[in-house]
Amino acid sequence: MTSVTCASGHPSASTDYCDVCGIPIGAAATPAAASIPAPAVAAPAPATQQCPNCSESAAADALFCESCGYDFTTGTMPRPQSAQSASSLDLDTPAPPPPVPAEVADWVVERWVDPDWYAVQQSDDPCPSPGLPVVIPVTEKSVLIGRPSRSRGINPEIDCGDDSGVSRRQAQLTTDGQRWWVEDLQSSNGTYVAPASDPLPEDPITPGQRRELNPDDRIYVGAWTRLVVRKSTPEEQAGQA
Repeated sequence: MTSVTCASGHPSASTDYCDVCGIPIGAAATPAAASIPAPAVAAPAPATQQCPNCSESAAADALFCESCGYDFTTGTMPRPQSAQSASSLDLDTPAPPPPVPAEVADWVVERWVDPDWYAVQQSDDPCPSPGLPVVIPVTEKSVLIGRPSRSRGINPEIDCGDDSGVSRRQAQLTTDGQRWWVEDLQSSNGTYVAPASDPLPEDPITPGQRRELNPDDRIYVGAWTRLVVRKSTPEEQAGQA
């Protein structure tokens, strides 16, 4: 078989194109092109990196591991906060004040609807249905009996607002912690006091003069309101806590 040599020096059985490099037989050699090496292809940069501390994946350009805080630039873990720095933070940030415990009332005032008192008052207002009393805890040394008035800024602790026969500032209750007194404040219909075992009172107490209450005394005001001052029960105190 006849063998030819291409311009690049390759033996070729083919007489038209070189079997080795493929150039036409008889073409001039191009040593410069042949000597230029093919450009090297750079390996693609990794898209992620693995944390050597916790093995979690992170972005290739990440500075810290989001899982454990490992510092890729220094190869160290974050330094824990020292006691000194924690103390300085505590000094800079004042601690919130402790919650104020609710004051438990040792005394309560019962507000009753008294049909017998209503019967002798001859009021034009209909009497509400009698039932269980409204129990009002008392924590102050002095409390007002009356009906509220927004325009006059009157907000009695012993609110008798549904009894129109009660004055806005009906009477004042005061205590030394053991004993109680009641004083009429020049009310329109008077303030009455009588023991529970006695008949209903007919004469009001003198306005402006304190009247000490006995444990069995009842206070009568307005068209149907009867008030009883007594010690609170353990169950009532537990319900206030």
